[in-house]
Amino acid sequence: MKLDTGLDAGAVRRYVEEHAGEFFDALKEWLTIPSISGDPAHADDVRRSAEWLAGRLRRIGFPTAEVWETGGLPAVFAEWPADDPNAPAVLVYGHHDVQPVDPRELWNTDPFGPVERDGRLVARGASDDKGQVFFHTLGVRANLAASGRGAPPVTLKLLIEGEEESGSTHLSALLRACRERLRCDTVVVSDTGLWSADTPSIVTGMRGAVSAQIDLSGLSRDLHSGQFGGAVPNPLHVLADLLAGLHDDEGRVTLPGFYDRVAEITDEERGLLARLPFDEARWLATAGSRATYGEEGFTTLERLWTRPTAEVNGMWGGYTGPGGKTIIPAEAHAKVSFRLVPDQYPAEVTAALRAYVQERVPPGIEVRVGELGPGVRPCVTPLDTPALQSVKRAMERAFGTEVLFTREGGSGPEADLAEILGAPLVYLGVILPDDRIHAPNEKVEMSLLLKAAESAAYLWDDLASAP
Repeated sequence: MKLDTGLDAGAVRRYVEEHAGEFFDALKEWLTIPSISGDPAHADDVRRSAEWLAGRLRRIGFPTAEVWETGGLPAVFAEWPADDPNAPAVLVYGHHDVQPVDPRELWNTDPFGPVERDGRLVARGASDDKGQVFFHTLGVRANLAASGRGAPPVTLKLLIEGEEESGSTHLSALLRACRERLRCDTVVVSDTGLWSADTPSIVTGMRGAVSAQIDLSGLSRDLHSGQFGGAVPNPLHVLADLLAGLHDDEGRVTLPGFYDRVAEITDEERGLLARLPFDEARWLATAGSRATYGEEGFTTLERLWTRPTAEVNGMWGGYTGPGGKTIIPAEAHAKVSFRLVPDQYPAEVTAALRAYVQERVPPGIEVRVGELGPGVRPCVTPLDTPALQSVKRAMERAFGTEVLFTREGGSGPEADLAEILGAPLVYLGVILPDDRIHAPNEKVEMSLLLKAAESAAYLWDDLASAP
């Protein structure tokens, strides 16, 4: 059912267009702050970024805009109550920290000196995630201008964290400690993207992830392969067997119980994914790969978005210098990671990895499997979620075309947000696949940020009037 919110689309669009210049000027100012959360040398910059955002939110009208301390780097909380005390509350989540810029020599411009070029804004954080956080400031102002109200139709809250790019280490504790102030009816995440500029879409799910390191040792020192080869276990041989055995001949992961919890996608969602204009040859060219690979019985998009995976991220041991060195190495090591889908849990997958390793390691080899962090749980939004339909209507009004559904292969703290706050979670984001997030020359399409602001303006009225 399409809801008539009464919000004048022409008025919204005019406001967005007339205020685009000042919007981008302010965004550029924010982008000059190198808020790299993963580098302790930039801790003061992350704080400066939080303080800048809180001050800006106060200036545009948020009655409350605060810098919240965590056990690490600061977050920003803002709230603009609706005039109607019975109006629903909506929490927008994003992050103000950014990735490192290395290798800096591959940037064509200063990573923290924003540059406009052919309708694109180039800077670290332009798309991930400062640009996507900031479009909400223009969207709420457009909503108020078009409606003539002094407050949004929903109680609008923002939680913009400062540690997303370094693992959201303190987010869950912050969510629990401040649950009452963060209480909401819907969570909107603006840290995702579109299928393409011509095919707007909404993300409905993110895979989870967990990583581990495998350490094998069997000898007190490296041994001469002529004196001892073939008579004692070789840790690198054992490691090679472990890693090669992670998949069977059909591309399925062989950890015990790995698929026991996997939630299969519905026929409806499979059909929706098939509607996306996917050019596999072009995708392969983008990936720099000569062939696709993966679990049999699934399309490339289904493998990317709806199936769990196991990947070897690195392996080392023994001698790797110039020339040969005929030894049996004392140790061997590997880093592995797993992408998870609903309803898998990181700790259970790590336990399965330990069981798999212990079963295959021969006598004489000691093994340790250590988690590299607690992992991230997957998150999915059912297609019949009312708030998802609100986002779809709002985006279709802004973009003037049908909006499709996608998932993403990456991961974030969405599962914690949804579970701890007890609210349905939806996505509104406009990153493009070629925006080079986490890479040199990150950019964002300026026109898409304006479309996102327009979408947000419509969304608040739709959520306020939806059943």
